[in-house]
Amino acid sequence: MFRRPSIIFRTTAFVAVVCLTLVALDCWNSWHSRMVLLRQMSVAASNLARAMAQQAEDTIKQADTALVGIVERIEHDGAEPATIERLRKVLALQVAELPQLDAIHVYDKDGNWVANSRQTPSQNLNLNNASREYFLFHREHEERGPHIGIPVQSRTNGKLLVPVSRRINNADGSFAGVALATIDIDFFMKFYDSLDIGRAGAVALVLETGTMMTRRPYSADMVGRNMLETGLFRAYVAQGPTGTAEVLSAQDGVTRLNSFRRLDNYPLFVAAALSKDEILAAWWQDTLWHTAGIILMTSIVGFVGWRLVKQMELRNKSEAELRRARDALETLNKTLNTLAMEDGLTGLANRRQFDVTLDSEFSRAMRDASTLALIMIDVDCFKQYNDIYGHAAGDECLQTISRTIASLASRRPGDLAARYGGEELAVLLPHTDVAGAVILAERIRSAVRDLEIVHAGTPDGFVTLSAGVEALSPAVTKGPPKALIQAADKALYEAKMGGRNRVCTTMRKAA
Repeated sequence: MFRRPSIIFRTTAFVAVVCLTLVALDCWNSWHSRMVLLRQMSVAASNLARAMAQQAEDTIKQADTALVGIVERIEHDGAEPATIERLRKVLALQVAELPQLDAIHVYDKDGNWVANSRQTPSQNLNLNNASREYFLFHREHEERGPHIGIPVQSRTNGKLLVPVSRRINNADGSFAGVALATIDIDFFMKFYDSLDIGRAGAVALVLETGTMMTRRPYSADMVGRNMLETGLFRAYVAQGPTGTAEVLSAQDGVTRLNSFRRLDNYPLFVAAALSKDEILAAWWQDTLWHTAGIILMTSIVGFVGWRLVKQMELRNKSEAELRRARDALETLNKTLNTLAMEDGLTGLANRRQFDVTLDSEFSRAMRDASTLALIMIDVDCFKQYNDIYGHAAGDECLQTISRTIASLASRRPGDLAARYGGEELAVLLPHTDVAGAVILAERIRSAVRDLEIVHAGTPDGFVTLSAGVEALSPAVTKGPPKALIQAADKALYEAKMGGRNRVCTTMRKAA
């Protein structure tokens, strides 16, 4: 009788496993291809960053080397007019030899022009650069190394320039001025434009202090922009001199795979970024084709399997209908049995279920040598409540009290709350001693009192309960189950006689 459903189940499972396996393999293959592609693009971006770093290193190194000779010449030969004229010719020659340079300048300690690589400017041109960032840096710092300043706009030709400068000292080591070489940002952009970074890629040269030097795609507004709060700068700070990170660009909102690298000798880093969407575009196209094929294949397998299962189900239809009829009958019997064991008014167990459960738990307690406790509960002055408020109100009151008791007394599988008769209720507690039962009884009594159901026929003015508690170990007492009921009922009587609204045991009384 059970073989045919088992065959249907195994057939369905087999078809499902085949379909899921096909889908899983395709997903794994697609995901693996994606990861391989991203790793390859990460390597490509890293190579771009290495090339950019080398180009920037060489460009600045050449300019800085020129500055070293200029500083040495001035500090050794002085700044006499004849010396300066010869120096100007040397500066012009060096600028002509180095295509990245826009100009080379020399300033005295007050920021005034001493010499530069250009012809002597007109008298109305402001030649004092004491307010420039690089000049202030050298005046305040004694370091003799090169300084890469923030981008500046030339006062001569309006170009955006990268300043590379060195400090000039007097013989006693005091500040004597600044030697400055300016690199045309266009020189970097010509190199960056030659790199294949796709339509949405980006490359950038950034100061370690967080200032953007230049970027492709280029915009003059981006030169000198603060990058400290961008994802790129945070990734660079977190990962160190070199690294790769997926970053949402703060400039144009494009998600890119960024590879960054610090220059070996200068406080700059470069970033080469490839658009993630462009990287994955071909992968997405292949994946969609694969997915469509897998969907078609799994649909065919699923359809064939479904037809096979349907045939099996048709052969077993008669048996299934018989089983359903049998199950319905069993369900009906269980429902009737439940109705027979449940009190119709309160929803608690009825007297019949209480008696059956008491006998069963009593026998279990005897076998286990455990303790069985019983709480007998009576609603105080309930007859007067019915006389004052009517039987409908009395039924509603009893239902409310029953729900409260059920919520507190049915928290373990073996506990049973029942309507013993009329307004008398009972709670059966396996594996519970007198102390534990008293605690629960007090909790029930307090909870019902806290309901504040108005009752003009009681001294308190509200509906209250009286409870009697007893517990025994059948293995020790050797008495019948009825003995437990009698003892608890006797304690209930003592509670009623003691003034009601209290919990009593045969050993003590509790207010």
